[in-house]
Amino acid sequence: MNLTKPLVILDLETTGLDIINDRIVEISMIKINPDKTKNEKTIRINPKIPISNESSLIHGIYIKDLKDCPCFKNTSNEIFQFINKCDIGGFNVLKFDLPLLIEEFLRCNLHLSLKNIKIIDAQRIFHLMEKRNLSSAYKFYCNKELKNAHNSYNDALATYEVIKGQINKYKGQEVTDIKGNKLGKISEDIKSIGSIIDNNIVDLAGRITKNKENVEVFNFGKYKNKSVNVIFKKNPEYYHWIIKSDFPLNTKEKFTEIKLKGISS
Repeated sequence: MNLTKPLVILDLETTGLDIINDRIVEISMIKINPDKTKNEKTIRINPKIPISNESSLIHGIYIKDLKDCPCFKNTSNEIFQFINKCDIGGFNVLKFDLPLLIEEFLRCNLHLSLKNIKIIDAQRIFHLMEKRNLSSAYKFYCNKELKNAHNSYNDALATYEVIKGQINKYKGQEVTDIKGNKLGKISEDIKSIGSIIDNNIVDLAGRITKNKENVEVFNFGKYKNKSVNVIFKKNPEYYHWIIKSDFPLNTKEKFTEIKLKGISS
């Protein structure tokens, strides 16, 4: 890599995935200088709020591990000075790590300027260079070029071949979600595959999902991860707001089904 200024590779471990409300529990930064020398810094931080169980299971950090660590405010200047005026890199850094870090800085009245700063998101490059479209899937699973793409018949036929290719490639392999939970094994049984794919789907737009207790919960807004049935009972107007708002008809239908089920139970 040819660098005109230091490049800091950034990664955060956090209490959760909410950029506004969650906090950093660990930050690692690797600074690569134009002369190819490196400086590294890893700091654990007491977030002063609970860490979600899901997050702890992923990164292995629990609140008890951080009781003697500094809060972000007490280490903010050290982090700021390390990264300030450097180009920034990371994986999904544009949508998660950097926005969350900047929120933490702003709460400490520190303003990280991104003017003339280049942000290198490895995930973005990955998605640009390794396409995830039907033509790429057809080449990967069937080792054939898709001719006349976007002709509906050709696309449907290619998709059928891709599904068969996926079953052949992954048959017998265990599928796990991002948290490591086992969802089942790939088999030739379409019902089984369908159960793996739509494990928590309630509405097609994904506005409603199911928690680990198999209860329908909101997947958006101020009631995210709260029981739909419980909220509708506490705040009936929220249901009416949803019905009057610009949600897909399928989503409104599912909300209505949950509401009616709650009334009859």
